[in-house]
Amino acid sequence: MSLAIKVPPVGESITEVTLSSWIKKDGDHVEMDEVIAELESDKATFELTAEKAGILQTVAKEGDTLAIGAVVANIEEGAGAAAPAKEAAPAAQPQPEVVANAPAPAPVAAAPATGGGSLEIKVPTVGESITEVTLSRWIKKDGDTVEMDEAIAELESDKATFELTAEKAGTLKTLAKEGDVLPIGAVVCTIEGTGAAQPAAVTPAVVSAADESPRGGAALTASAGAVTYASGTPSPAAAKILAEKGVDAKSINGTGVDGRITKGDALGAQVPVAKPAAQPAAATPAAAPAVAGERSEKREKMTSLRKTVAKRLVTVKNETAMLTTFNEVDMQPIMELRGKYKDKFKEKHGVGLGFMSFFTKAVTEALKDWPAVGARIEGEEVVYSNYADISIAVSAPKGLVVPVIRNADSMSLAEIEKAIVVLAGKARESKLTIPEMTGGTFTITNGGVFGSMMSTPIINSPQSAILGMHNIIERPVAVNGQVVIRPMMYLALSYDHRIIDGRESVSFLVRVKQLLEDPARLLLGV
Repeated sequence: MSLAIKVPPVGESITEVTLSSWIKKDGDHVEMDEVIAELESDKATFELTAEKAGILQTVAKEGDTLAIGAVVANIEEGAGAAAPAKEAAPAAQPQPEVVANAPAPAPVAAAPATGGGSLEIKVPTVGESITEVTLSRWIKKDGDTVEMDEAIAELESDKATFELTAEKAGTLKTLAKEGDVLPIGAVVCTIEGTGAAQPAAVTPAVVSAADESPRGGAALTASAGAVTYASGTPSPAAAKILAEKGVDAKSINGTGVDGRITKGDALGAQVPVAKPAAQPAAATPAAAPAVAGERSEKREKMTSLRKTVAKRLVTVKNETAMLTTFNEVDMQPIMELRGKYKDKFKEKHGVGLGFMSFFTKAVTEALKDWPAVGARIEGEEVVYSNYADISIAVSAPKGLVVPVIRNADSMSLAEIEKAIVVLAGKARESKLTIPEMTGGTFTITNGGVFGSMMSTPIINSPQSAILGMHNIIERPVAVNGQVVIRPMMYLALSYDHRIIDGRESVSFLVRVKQLLEDPARLLLGV
């Protein structure tokens, strides 16, 4: 019995994913709940598991863009006997008869090309919420001969990149241009005639190789690989990474199926080193100012993730009455406490004692006094939470992500540190799930790790406030009438003035300052 493995629902706003890599290969034996593949969306990477034990039969290829519910693979029960039968075939005595029969499928492969006339290729429906796509690039050019189901172009939405395939064999006539924004159902190109010349050229080579060699099957595979369109073509996920790195796909040898460039190939690609501008052998003094070095520009399309983030940030700026209030905190008490107990803390709990756990704990205590700062607007109602789910902004390879620490108000400093380590690790490996990045009530972002002294962070919608941490600088301050040098940090609280008044925002930030400058309050709850 065969069981179809389909793309599972991974989030309300996600309608399609990309098959980034097969962890198990076609024909492998898999166990129930064993990871067989990795799926990737514009927000996170997910693992696909086997729903029963058996022999894996892959349907989709690495780099394919799949809709939710699409079949990715089949798992066959009792299919183990089929493999030995195939292995025994080459050793069977009547090998010449098998080779003689090899050319028979050739007319079947050419069958799609027998129909004449013109066929319009339109933008397919790719998701309920997607009404238009961008033609990012033509894989095949105007006038090229294409085969049925061959990828001819790449289309890009704000959520994913997917390939447009030929619905019959023939000659390609392009209508849209690279960069055009096309509505769903718009005509992208037409395919004219039959385009049967290419299969005719392949068939003799296959027959000849089969007649001359007892390994006709190997010769057939080599011939098919030589004409495949996938060779040297990056998958959608790989294309994004190469574009971000500025690496030309032609300079990479693909290791995927039929030479396709996979996500792993793109991650391992080296960024080209810019060559120094050649200096003239004998430049006259008058010409020297004109030769100031190479002046060039590079254009690259925004990734879908970057475009989605950009839209959300602009929406927040346009739909909220955002203000920012500032304060500063003396970090010496926390630094002295860390210096005194960090070794014992790590020895007992297995994690380091960082600043983020103190800030998270201080925020959760301040939210108890000023609950409006952790509230949100839904329609015409203000929703207050009696818990504190704190979002922590983390820099990941694909950009900024914001995983959530659930019930941080009931956690100890050690528990918070452990949660941060786990979430930050998943962020760096692009393995955060949608539930792990949604539902926070307040966000903390630390621009200080990059050297920021002051900033006005943008609210993480639908939340109503965000706390910005900055770098620690030793500055002279007045303490008890004397000027002393202290490690000081600026704090910034951006908030939605529609539900948070100035008194609440300033008082909240002052409360956070008090708790950080006297960390014993965090332990005593005062």
